[in-house]
Amino acid sequence: MVRASEINNVRSRIDSSDTDNDLQKDRNIYKVKKSRLISLVNWYHVISTSFPYIMFTLIGLFVFQFSFSLYQTRDQVKELAIEAMTAKPQVWFLGWQGSFITALLVYLFAKRPAQTYLLEFCTFEAPEEWKVTHSQLMEMMRRQQCFSEESINFLSRILDKSGTGPATAWPPSIVQCLKDGKPQNKSVENAREESMIVICKVIEDVLAKTKTKPRDIDILVINCSLFSPTPSLCALAAHHFGMRSDLQSYNLAGMGCSASVIAVDLAKDLLNARGRNGLALVVSTENLTQNLYLGNDRSMLLQNTLFRCGGAAMLLSNSWAHAHKAKYKLLHTLRKQGIDDESYECVFECEDENGNRGVRLSKQIVKVAGRAMEQNFTALGPYVLPVSEIWKVAKATVARPVSKLLRAFFEKNGMTSVVAMIPLVKPYIPDFKRGIDHFCIHAGGRAVVDGVGQNLKLDDAQLEPSRHTLYHYGNTSSSSIWYELDHIRKSMNQRRGHRVLQLAFGSGFKCNSAVWLCLQDGDNVRGALAPL
Repeated sequence: MVRASEINNVRSRIDSSDTDNDLQKDRNIYKVKKSRLISLVNWYHVISTSFPYIMFTLIGLFVFQFSFSLYQTRDQVKELAIEAMTAKPQVWFLGWQGSFITALLVYLFAKRPAQTYLLEFCTFEAPEEWKVTHSQLMEMMRRQQCFSEESINFLSRILDKSGTGPATAWPPSIVQCLKDGKPQNKSVENAREESMIVICKVIEDVLAKTKTKPRDIDILVINCSLFSPTPSLCALAAHHFGMRSDLQSYNLAGMGCSASVIAVDLAKDLLNARGRNGLALVVSTENLTQNLYLGNDRSMLLQNTLFRCGGAAMLLSNSWAHAHKAKYKLLHTLRKQGIDDESYECVFECEDENGNRGVRLSKQIVKVAGRAMEQNFTALGPYVLPVSEIWKVAKATVARPVSKLLRAFFEKNGMTSVVAMIPLVKPYIPDFKRGIDHFCIHAGGRAVVDGVGQNLKLDDAQLEPSRHTLYHYGNTSSSSIWYELDHIRKSMNQRRGHRVLQLAFGSGFKCNSAVWLCLQDGDNVRGALAPL
């Protein structure tokens, strides 16, 4: 038998232990002073949320006061209205018509979508230890110890024709093999380090130039096609700079060399959806550390000679208060994407027969790119071309099928003499140089730049930004159009009111374009860099 005294002792110990546990739990509860909690409140959000109710209350009070005053002075108002309508009816009608027009203009102005301004942009300038010559590049390929002599010779021939210069940038993990003679280390840590250096440098530069604090950024968009780690590159940038916790961040991957225009277009839509007075930071870059192809398939070897390290950061705003200090205003963005098999497969990431990962370039890429560019420019023309060019295009579009029908009809009826009198109408290719002052054509390679220039009938001066970028920086993927715009504002006599076209091609297959209006004169520094 258990004694009653022992039972009571056990109960007391249990009760005391429960009390100790409750006290310990109370100590673990996180408590914050009320003053601290008040300081954490986002008062701007609170006021903006309550603003409509405050505004409607004030309007209601104003209407009540106006109605009450009108009621008190109804006799005088009636006499004044009768006198105005009988003595001066034209003034009366002019008054209400003017009030209606004023109200209509105010409504239309309030409904007008906010303009998107480019406050500043900065491009990545690689340190000297990242830059290599053509001979050093070929030595790096040899030290990977995986390429056949035939592949090395093929790479050398392609490199000589690539249009790239003797000092283009490669990531440290690949350049390191020139020092230690070992194959490249393709670790995630090395890839993340490359992205962190490029992204953080361009963001730091653009924030410093605009005197913007990281916590002022509302929207962050980063595009990098071939490297999409966890946490994302947006998380990397937000953590490094200490941006706000309610930051809207978007990481774009796999969208190719045209992704920068997509990122700008996305930022524009997000700014308009958010309302006025927003700031969006867009970063365009590419990562090469894990994307050096280590096989011998020729269709996949091209990437080893074209792509280089680079990046750009752009600060966008839709606030009218920033218009006076903005460098450019976004006029149009246009995206066209092919959906057929040929377009989808012409730039394709895959593995070769030995399991080596790389990007395969189809032999049909020139034809696919030409078709995508034609679709893009057909849609873009009405927005940028003068009326005279649009009229010529419309006239040729109507006259061409009519001419064919007439010739076929008279030929069918044996009236060959009449057929000879009906001219063949060729399709009219508009002159985009009449609507665009500067061209930023994606520096995807010498053949790409020359091909687009030939189709648009551009001269050497108009192709200079693309050729200059290709020579000094190589194909930096989506950021190349910003290196070109930087060259235009520094060395191409950019003037306020000029219009700049950015044209980029990407996998999928996509052809995207953006048209900017210059709001400030360029630096006009001729000869700042060595000419080609």
